[in-house]
Amino acid sequence: MTATLSSVAAGGKPALAAALARLERAPEEAATLALLDAAYAAPRAQVVGVTGPPGVGKSTLIGALVGGWRRDGRTVGVIAVDPSSQVSGGALLGDRTRLRTDPADAGIFVRSMAARDKLGGLAALTVSAMVLMRALFDIVLIETVGVGQSETEIAGAADTVVLCVQPGSGDSLQFMKAGIVEIPHIVVVTKRDLGAAAERARADALAVLGLAGGGVEGWPVPVLLLSAQQRDGIDDLAAAIARHWRSLGERLASTREAQAQHWLIEGLREAFGRDGLRRTGQPALAPGESPFRALARIGAGLRG
Repeated sequence: MTATLSSVAAGGKPALAAALARLERAPEEAATLALLDAAYAAPRAQVVGVTGPPGVGKSTLIGALVGGWRRDGRTVGVIAVDPSSQVSGGALLGDRTRLRTDPADAGIFVRSMAARDKLGGLAALTVSAMVLMRALFDIVLIETVGVGQSETEIAGAADTVVLCVQPGSGDSLQFMKAGIVEIPHIVVVTKRDLGAAAERARADALAVLGLAGGGVEGWPVPVLLLSAQQRDGIDDLAAAIARHWRSLGERLASTREAQAQHWLIEGLREAFGRDGLRRTGQPALAPGESPFRALARIGAGLRG
């Protein structure tokens, strides 16, 4: 039976897992495009990207956030982007094993995905999976690899970006050098229990943000201290995420449209290279068209 958005929603975790497998197996089949069109037209969730270097505690932080949202009755989908195996192309770390969730809880779904050849960035499948899950859950969390392109690419997929830094690591200065400090809407210093080192890391982050202007599109970026293992500061982070969501207001639609245009261009570049992208001129979405439908349409023209 062909999966529709309503049948995936009604079918729970097994139906969503099957639909995600189909996205990967047959991304341009008519049934897949119809499902993605429907999901793209019916966004529901706030999409939160959590990024930062390996070892900063992203998985523990996400587990604590998910626990709080579930206690509040909110449904959550998690996409954990992992490094890729050079042999199979599959996800190496498998964040489903690191996130402690109840398998019987129908309100939480976790999917590990490989970055594939994106050098730490977000593969095309991550975007299509996010769009599908965005239509099914209250919150969608994307955890990045935290290496290479992922810190910058997450800004093209999430509504709210949370950047994690670790005390004593020099992360704040590194992010300033890389220009990554312009991306987050919220900065969190993990491992608050380290005391003075955590306070110094927060002061460094505030100084770097001050040099960069201190805000994004009128939003003053907060720098929060927390300890995910002790659930200290998690409620403050959840409140900041909710405040940022409310602050988006009318900008949300235009921001998501710009993201979709970006996905289209990146999809064409990935499938046809720079020459193929050049042959398309200035590819654009038709009014109301999903980027997946546009990619299939323009790609068919390029293939002749």
